[in-house]
Amino acid sequence: MILSLILLQCAVVSAKDYKASFFHIKSDGTTLNTRSIQFAIDYISKNGGGRLVFYVGRYLTGSIHLKSNVTLQLEEGAVLLGSTNPFDYDRIGNTALIHARDLENVGITGKGMIDGQGRALANNSIAYANDGLIEDILKYDRTRESIRPMVIYFYNCVNVNIKEVILQNSACWLQTYERCKNLVVDHITVNNVAFWNSDGVDVVDCDNVTITNNNIDAADDGICLKSHNEKFYCNNILIENNTVRTSANGIKLGTAGKGGFRNIKILNNTVYNTYRSAIALQSVDGGFLEDVLVDGLKSANTGNVIFLRLGERVVGKKSTMNRISIKNVVADVPLGKADAGYDYEGPIEDMPRNISPIIIAGLPGQYINDVTFSNFQISYPGAGSKFMAYIALDKLDSIPEVPAGYPEFSMFKEVPAWGIYVRHAKNINFSNIKMTAEKKDYRLPIVMDDVHDAQLKKITFEQINQKKLLYAYKSTNVTVN
Repeated sequence: MILSLILLQCAVVSAKDYKASFFHIKSDGTTLNTRSIQFAIDYISKNGGGRLVFYVGRYLTGSIHLKSNVTLQLEEGAVLLGSTNPFDYDRIGNTALIHARDLENVGITGKGMIDGQGRALANNSIAYANDGLIEDILKYDRTRESIRPMVIYFYNCVNVNIKEVILQNSACWLQTYERCKNLVVDHITVNNVAFWNSDGVDVVDCDNVTITNNNIDAADDGICLKSHNEKFYCNNILIENNTVRTSANGIKLGTAGKGGFRNIKILNNTVYNTYRSAIALQSVDGGFLEDVLVDGLKSANTGNVIFLRLGERVVGKKSTMNRISIKNVVADVPLGKADAGYDYEGPIEDMPRNISPIIIAGLPGQYINDVTFSNFQISYPGAGSKFMAYIALDKLDSIPEVPAGYPEFSMFKEVPAWGIYVRHAKNINFSNIKMTAEKKDYRLPIVMDDVHDAQLKKITFEQINQKKLLYAYKSTNVTVN
């Protein structure tokens, strides 16, 4: 993988540069340059490849299609503007501003910007749908995701380099890379809060990926790994040194998990002001999730810190989750909504009234297996109240399983622990965990339900007038040192 990335960088450096102005591409922000930019890309590809360089200016365009050995280079002060007319976008599979399909050695680099002008584009798409000009099934006040264009959609590409650019204001998911190999997303800035479903980075069934040193602000999931096909899976992914803010989940694996996820490293990331989970690991669509390492996480003002979930969204499609290690975590959880101030905040009705920072939830007979948590410091506001919501320890069976439910930490509404809630799991190890509840909470720090072979070492907690650490129900071989 390292050699491939070195060769990719060398190819980018040695490529011939072509000025956008050479192809009469206008920088006035009003001329629609779609055909001129496409001609330039085709010309560069036919002549051995190189970089199409955009200098200071605003370049308006509809959908364009990259070709092998071509990189878009946006110099500082250059802005590639997406058209706000939905008919300027090609509807080949997923709709996008920049397409790349079955290519090699392609990229988008430089310190310039791509602005999808997504809010205006999305609202125009809705208007056309309402008028019957675009076939669509309206969902609330938004059209389907397939109608609203992304900024970037790359499919089945090898050696992809996305570096330093500013990407913002998509009408939908900002950038999706599907079945790509040797993908680098490095030192980019994402500001994608223009509309609903506005993820920061989506990686689908890709192999050999590094997502590093990025600053991401998204109205939906910040960094999201998916698996859309049972025959493929995400493999060998490094997510390191990113800063993420979102009104959904910070770093998420799953929701779409038909194939699976293997060999994932999530290292030294910061997640803040995030409505849902800082880290969400989910296997709910019949696939597998295994060999995941989270090492170094700072989670500040997030609604939940860690959420692990097995589900069965299609009856008979059983999922697995094995060998998860999460360590060196410092986190605080707020009492109220962590994403207050977003134009598209998470719904208040989804928020549980008595929250819990860590949830590990399998299904009856389907256990989350071999999980290790170590070196945690978690601050929680406490103040859980029986009068707001009450799950008594002799009523644990009343907590719904919801195997087909959309996986979020709030899916159970109320849980019976103020620190860690584990259900349907085995071979679970917690060590050197410090939890602090700032105000009195009626619940215990840890509750385990149908948990087998669990060890807890060096667990400390601070809670007013509370001396008991753990309640274990229908569980075996749970030891506390």
